[in-house]
Amino acid sequence: MSRTVTVVLVDAVGRLVGALPPFEVPEPWWQQVASVVEEARRRHGVELAVLRLLDADRPAPPGGHVRYLAQVADAPRVPLEPAVVDLAPHPLRMPWAEVGGPADSVAWATEELRRLGRPVTAMAQQRTWNLSAIWRLDTPTGPAWLKQLPPFARHELAVLHWLLTTPAAGGRVEVLTVGGEGRVLLGHVPGDDRYGAGEGERTAIAAGHHAVQVRAVGEVDRLVAAGVPDLRGSGLGRWIRERLAGHDVTAATRLLDGLDDRLARVRDCGLPDTLVHGDLHPGNVRGGESRRVVIDWADAFVGHPAFDILRLTEDLAPAAADRLVDAWADRWRADAPGSDPRRAVDLLRPVAPLRLAAVYAMFLAGIEPSEHPYHVHDVPAALARAAAAARP
Repeated sequence: MSRTVTVVLVDAVGRLVGALPPFEVPEPWWQQVASVVEEARRRHGVELAVLRLLDADRPAPPGGHVRYLAQVADAPRVPLEPAVVDLAPHPLRMPWAEVGGPADSVAWATEELRRLGRPVTAMAQQRTWNLSAIWRLDTPTGPAWLKQLPPFARHELAVLHWLLTTPAAGGRVEVLTVGGEGRVLLGHVPGDDRYGAGEGERTAIAAGHHAVQVRAVGEVDRLVAAGVPDLRGSGLGRWIRERLAGHDVTAATRLLDGLDDRLARVRDCGLPDTLVHGDLHPGNVRGGESRRVVIDWADAFVGHPAFDILRLTEDLAPAAADRLVDAWADRWRADAPGSDPRRAVDLLRPVAPLRLAAVYAMFLAGIEPSEHPYHVHDVPAALARAAAAARP
């Protein structure tokens, strides 16, 4: 699957210039914009920075025909098509989606790297959407990465700083420096994102992550004080209900009605609260067969450790998933004598997609309407999965 894009251009002061003729890029995922920038340069000699999604011809990604707004420094020398775009400001627009926003962030990152003795030799925009903006900045000593976070995800910075002081299997992401408006410069992690990892590699990921979670048990108050969301015990139930208010939760009514009792039974299983990644799938692990680093902690919270093993195993065959969960339970029984990790997993199995529904609802509440197609269908889909998992 590919994607057809139309790029609508504005100049440095936000005046509408026109639209480039539509062209195709190979990746279907709307937030991936590196190929959009490259193809505009190759076809039309235009240097641009993508600001944000405007609209698409389908209700949700991937694929289809997608329109973006982008900023150019100089007037293009190619014929442009007329375009009609609402350029009105919006209170929930992210800083990197504003005219001048990418340039400001890249200028900050370039100056910080210069100060660190790493002059930037090349830069490339990688991703932009409501959850982050990411740029690769090449230097003589290797790449650095500029990541910019929305207000509801900026606790990732606190997690990354804590991880730098914590022994971890495989390693951790280096934080080079932090700036305003959610900006952070990160060191490069060699290797690949581990999408498609099999049972053996996920077993190693789970074992390494367990060591971090055991270390975090005694640090939860410090993490919460630093801004990491506190979803311990009954607080998780309140958090879920608050974020799902206004959404149609009919599919999961029975689960929500019994949620407090279920969470009380989870507490009785005797596992400690700890740092939870919140989205521990293999694509959020980077490296190779021997060295892996867990990345992208923007969904992290303090709560029950079972949420991470449920996410890590959710797309495995049942027998493989059971083996990973059994190994996870054995580790926790050794570190929390008298606990019942297996029962905790069973009780939280429907709560995991219910929490995700609340996460998606939180995204929708914090982003401008043109970005809603990224997440609007995720809320009912997650509620349906939660209801299905709760059935006897």
